Amino acid sequence: METAVIVDAVRTPMGKRNGLLADWHPVDLAAETLTALAERNSLDPVVVDDVIMGCVSQVGEQTFNIGRNAALGAGWPESVPGVTLDRQCGSSQQAAHFAAQGVMAGAYDVVVAAGVESMTRVPMGISFSQGPGKPFGPKMSGRYEHQLVPQGISAEMIAEEWNLTRTDLDRIAYDSHMRAQRATDEGRFASQIIPIEVRVDGRTVEMTLDEGIRRSTTSDVLGGLKPAFKDDGVITAGNSSQITDGAAAVLIMSESKARDLGLAPRATFKAFSVVGTNPVTMLTGPIPATELVLAKAGLSLDDIGLLEVNEAFASVIGAWLKDTGADWDRVNVNGGAIALGHPLGASGARLMTTLLHEMERTDTRYGLQTMCEGGGTANGTILELSS
Repeated sequence: METAVIVDAVRTPMGKRNGLLADWHPVDLAAETLTALAERNSLDPVVVDDVIMGCVSQVGEQTFNIGRNAALGAGWPESVPGVTLDRQCGSSQQAAHFAAQGVMAGAYDVVVAAGVESMTRVPMGISFSQGPGKPFGPKMSGRYEHQLVPQGISAEMIAEEWNLTRTDLDRIAYDSHMRAQRATDEGRFASQIIPIEVRVDGRTVEMTLDEGIRRSTTSDVLGGLKPAFKDDGVITAGNSSQITDGAAAVLIMSESKARDLGLAPRATFKAFSVVGTNPVTMLTGPIPATELVLAKAGLSLDDIGLLEVNEAFASVIGAWLKDTGADWDRVNVNGGAIALGHPLGASGARLMTTLLHEMERTDTRYGLQTMCEGGGTANGTILELSS
């Protein structure tokens, strides 16, 4: 069986809704990450066997197979195929799984796993809000007694079940912003962010920093925000992930192909997991996904030096921390989606990119990534740093 390795991973800066990336068509934004992978690695894209791209809102500018369109937009040969998948928020983490598993099976030598979402240009929920019909059929709705709810309500249910207070959640949010600010100031993201040209005050400038980090936030500011989903709730805009525009891409190869091309493997895929959970609470999947991927790798949580757990809502993190007993100081050390943003289909590749670069910076052997996903699924991945 072939060994699947990561050769490179890049991302755009994360842009706020209606922010600096608002003028970028999502196909072109995704294409920028593909171009960067080829240029940074002196890679002739003709050798790429497939582009697997995650995208959640596949409508309008993000429909008609954005993975293929992005490859063409990047100027890659017409012979390079592309495909688009939707596992909700974990779409591009699943893209990385399919890519690596294809390499391990011998179906691919070189493949790109990527993701994109322009939540400014293609708003969240638009793919079903305009119909026709609803995504949940009568049999599925009936199975759950018509109790399927929006994710914000699920996040409230999790907070209640795990006895998480507003203070608990706001502390997670505050830490996310402070960690992201520190990482930015120390240049930790510089090696992973590709500059994107944007217009500011009538001038074209390069955007190189994430736009959503709230440097001036305080516990008092977060504590003063009103609940977002229920009057007596604990979930606010401040302790939820940000609506964001962005793209990310991971270059995956067989170890032998990488060496043939003169490229150094940077990390190996150690283990994968994907699980299903109750679609009502829906966001608790990272707990069993973590347990399963550790078992598949033959490791314990103590063996994992760095963890990236998507901050869809702070209650997701709080419940995961309580159940796993993980050390918060090893989790999302450079901030997470609450500070950096959550561009849905791109977030899995963004987390993997951030994890890889931080593992290298700190010489950490094992890193684990997990994400909750709409509908009650979750992915887990363990990477091992190449020697």
